[in-house]
Formats: sequence, structure tokens, C-alpha cells
Amino acid sequence: MELKLIKSDSEYELMLGWIDEQFDKKPNPESKEGNNLQIALLLIKAYEDVHYKIPFPDPIEAIKLKMEEKGLKSKDLVDWVGSKSYVSAILNRKKPLTLKLAKLFHEKLGIPAQVLLG
Repeated sequence: MELKLIKSDSEYELMLGWIDEQFDKKPNPESKEGNNLQIALLLIKAYEDVHYKIPFPDPIEAIKLKMEEKGLKSKDLVDWVGSKSYVSAILNRKKPLTLKLAKLFHEKLGIPAQVLLG
């Protein structure tokens, strides 16, 4: 397989098939084959970054998901945010997610800033 920029969906599909075959062979990462595989993966990523963009999740949904993962309830956020009604208003989209709150949720829940500010 000639390693070159991918310019079409058909070239993309061919490259994916070739990569799949290479994975089955389990090349040594330090070998020429392993190096070619790594380059092919970078070419795939570059193509996907342009043609298959993944949107950031909704900030409020990300907060709710992290709360669920960490076993937190709305009342657990009161110490960080303020009153229970203010927490509820934020989670129900009645109050905006301010920069200060985005920073707080980033620090406390580990949500990437890009998600909260996106």
C-alpha cells in the first residue's frame, strides 16, 4: 500500500482494510511495517478529523453524566454552587452555565473545559 494523503471515501475504505490486515499480522512497532502502520493510522486520523467531526457533548448533559458516574445528587452540588434551587435551575437550563461554574465543574468533576465552554 502506498502511503499518501487520503482524498476520498474510497481511498479511506481501502486504507482501513489495509490497516485491518496489518493489525492481524501484529508487526513490531519498530519495524518498517510497524512504522508504515503508524503512518497509516495518522493518515486515517487526519482524514477523519476533517470528514467525520465528532461534536462536543452538551455541557449540561456532561455534568449530569459525571454526576451519575460519581454517584452525586443535585444536593451534593449545593456546597459548590449555592442553593438547591440554583443547582436545579442550572441543570434544568433555566440559569446559564457561567464561566465561574464551568471552571468549578471542570475542577470538581473533571469535565474538559472545551465541553463546558463549547
